[in-house]
Amino acid sequence: MAILVTGAAGFIGMHVAERLLARGEAVVGLDNFNTYYDPELKACRAARLAPHAAFEMVRGDLADHELVARLVRERGVDRVAHLGAQAGVRYSIENPFAYERSNLAGHLAVLEACRHAGVKHLVYASSSSVYGDRPLTGQGFREDDPTVSPVSLYAATKRSCELMSQAYAKLYGFPQSGLRFFTVYGPWGRPDMAYFSFTQKIMAGEPIEVFGEGRMARDFTYIDDIVDGVVGVLDNPPPRGGHEVYNIGDSSPVGLMDMITTLEGALGREAVKIMRPMQPGDVTATYADVTKLNRLTGYAPKVSIQEGLPRFVAWWRERYGEN
Repeated sequence: MAILVTGAAGFIGMHVAERLLARGEAVVGLDNFNTYYDPELKACRAARLAPHAAFEMVRGDLADHELVARLVRERGVDRVAHLGAQAGVRYSIENPFAYERSNLAGHLAVLEACRHAGVKHLVYASSSSVYGDRPLTGQGFREDDPTVSPVSLYAATKRSCELMSQAYAKLYGFPQSGLRFFTVYGPWGRPDMAYFSFTQKIMAGEPIEVFGEGRMARDFTYIDDIVDGVVGVLDNPPPRGGHEVYNIGDSSPVGLMDMITTLEGALGREAVKIMRPMQPGDVTATYADVTKLNRLTGYAPKVSIQEGLPRFVAWWRERYGEN
């Protein structure tokens, strides 16, 4: 049997596919290689997976429900890691219909394919953005906290996906697990993320814009820790008809200015900073309580930002030839 990984040319999708292939799984990848950010980076990620005999990459649109259904049915897929989506809070303000198609129609296509094929477990990507803009209280966000006040369309689509999955689990019985990711970073990451774009600008001698005037905090989570959680959940489905949602983060929020200081140290250069107010759709802070995920899988993040950012910088220098 095979595992379908959607968004397999994406940041998280590639790393999850690599881990599954390394342990002997057959993996079918689906990705549309869109131009939201550099398609060459996506092509290079796909090239890392291509040498594996047990891997197949299919180029296609998640919202093409006939394609998704055919892949699940014809490739003998029994588990799905649905990690493909249109990401980015700010871009959802500029191009809202991309989120309607990829996140809503795409999620529905996956749900329909799974229920008709009798898939044993669907694990899908949600987001910490579903919690809205909340101040840090010394306690992480919990899965049963309110999720009724999204501050971006992106967040609204992710919460909608959770509700769709809840309905499908009850209606059709196949187990599902949603993962609320908290600010994932590391090698092969997304260029639209702050740590990546800051690196490019600092190395080019350009100023960086620090939104929220540096007062924001994020639960930066290294990619290897994220993969541990994704694969752990994939291996532990809820009972038939069950739908569970898990936070997956570092559980140790870092201030934006502290992240920049760590990045400057790894790069050996100081950034020229332009302080800006909060942008529409941004949240002040994220902070994951991962108790539920730990109880299920033993999940415990291992890589601090002081270790993870230098790893990213080493990869960035190698890829872009900057010293």
